[in-house]
Amino acid sequence: MQVADLVRMQREAGHEVEVATATPGERLPGLHRIVARLPFDLPVHPFGVGHLLRLMAARRPDVVHVHAGAVSPFAWMGARAAERARLPVVVTVHSMWDPVTSGIYRALRETFGWRSWGLVGTAVSEAAARPIRAVAGRGVPVHVVSNGLDLAGWRPSGGPRRVPDGEPVHVVAVGRLAPRKQPLRLLKLLQGAGARTPLRATIVGDGPAKASMRRYLRAHAMDGWVSLPGRRSREEIRDLLAQADVFVAPAPRESFGLAALEARAAGVPVVARAQSGVADFVRPGKEGLLGRDLAELTTSVVRLAADRELREQIAGHNRETEPVRCSWPSVLEGFESCYAQARTRAQRRSTT
Repeated sequence: MQVADLVRMQREAGHEVEVATATPGERLPGLHRIVARLPFDLPVHPFGVGHLLRLMAARRPDVVHVHAGAVSPFAWMGARAAERARLPVVVTVHSMWDPVTSGIYRALRETFGWRSWGLVGTAVSEAAARPIRAVAGRGVPVHVVSNGLDLAGWRPSGGPRRVPDGEPVHVVAVGRLAPRKQPLRLLKLLQGAGARTPLRATIVGDGPAKASMRRYLRAHAMDGWVSLPGRRSREEIRDLLAQADVFVAPAPRESFGLAALEARAAGVPVVARAQSGVADFVRPGKEGLLGRDLAELTTSVVRLAADRELREQIAGHNRETEPVRCSWPSVLEGFESCYAQARTRAQRRSTT
């Protein structure tokens, strides 16, 4: 969704943008699907570099922008093809590299020498950029360009929400219910906080961990005050945030935290990990509270639930200010600066 939004905003800004992907699906103008018949519809192509080289030779782009996760074979085929075609290339990493992933890229660095390709790197947060810089070294610039959000679309319309006396504070979380997001830790956080202060909670999302979460709620008698409504549209999430008092993003390896940014833009105080990408736009006591472990996150939720003045102060600040670095004009400006640097580096390589 973030890449689709970026493409749309760049086209609206007057750029000509085409997308190549190994993911099967509908054919659309400007979308090149380079798909191989593989088990489980894996988004990779065994001859991706050759296909991408031919596409680049035919289209001659001014710059190639590669979007990669932790391990993205097709994305790195795109970087390799751009290097062979001597085209400027920017690689955006959307995930957080853990020690294993960093080790893989160190090995690839020695095997393929990707540090000499002249690429420009970007990460979506300072937390995500640090391990990439440690592997890439001084020869590869790695900038932070935030994910983008239409801030106006999330700005709250009514006045600030006030919790009536005796009513439990409403805690909201949004995200994919996958084991790597540690959703059971979220339930343990809510369980610990709910034992100390009255709460009700809504966890939006779907995924393979949903069944185990339902079992946990039943086993700990939490299903009366914690709901799992499933996946919801952006409009439905915006409406839900208008009725939220606290937003929780407890994943420790969150490279950015787009759902947390949406909550912050909607005026909701955010509780998140200090070592995650959320710390780029949430400062302790300003936009929310940060914690380094489950105990600190639990204490932060309890504190916001119990301290009406602090909660309303943070909510008021979030309503009155905007995370400008995450606005689309700022994001587009950041990428255009990276494209210019990539073109300069490619020209230097061509002359040596």
